[in-house]
Amino acid sequence: MSPVELPILAAPPSPVTPARPVRDDEWLRLARRARALSWASLAWMTVEGVVGLIAGLDANALSVTVWAASSFVEGIASMIVIWRFSGARTLSEHSERAAQRLVAGSFLLLIPFFVYEAVQRIVVGREPRTSVLGIAVTSSAIVLMPVLGWAKLRLGERLGSGATVGEGLQNLMCAAQAVAALTALIGAAAGLGIIDPIAALLVAAIAAKESVELWRGDVDDCCAPVGFSNPTGEERCGPDCDWC
Repeated sequence: MSPVELPILAAPPSPVTPARPVRDDEWLRLARRARALSWASLAWMTVEGVVGLIAGLDANALSVTVWAASSFVEGIASMIVIWRFSGARTLSEHSERAAQRLVAGSFLLLIPFFVYEAVQRIVVGREPRTSVLGIAVTSSAIVLMPVLGWAKLRLGERLGSGATVGEGLQNLMCAAQAVAALTALIGAAAGLGIIDPIAALLVAAIAAKESVELWRGDVDDCCAPVGFSNPTGEERCGPDCDWC
């Protein structure tokens, strides 16, 4: 009778630990670039917010007014990232996590205003008017904001900075809001004012979802923000991407 060979149980493979970005001179250079982009964004958001509010109030356009007001919230996110990459905080993991949660919280600041004004607009039925100034400022945001947003997403991935990713996502949402606002302004001439409050409610829902997931640190597709694919097309993080 031949001996029975017992099966050999192989040890399960060790989980792969996500590689954290090396805090070398290149990383510090990228951190300075992220801070510079945030300064540039802060300057633009100030101009965009003031001009957008003037245009939105003049045209009685909720989506333009809300979009302009959200520019100041984006400015807060820019200030948070500037704070995060200044002084000794640049190399601090604690500062990164705090900044990420502050940026996540900034998404929520305008949601009550979105919902209240959108519902009021539907109930009262005030129609927006076409505005040349509104069309000009929203069009400029549609061109500029995606450029800033994607640059910050790439930097956020390379830096391992969820705060920078969140700020970039707000820039992309600004562009989406600008598209909705521009559509409402153009649609006002065709009697399509209902687009205005619907767009505001849609943006409010997206902002709430993104805020919760950024607060929790949930980032899909290896450091790309929720709903967006990895902007570089590279698999730089581990399978769980926990450090992002």
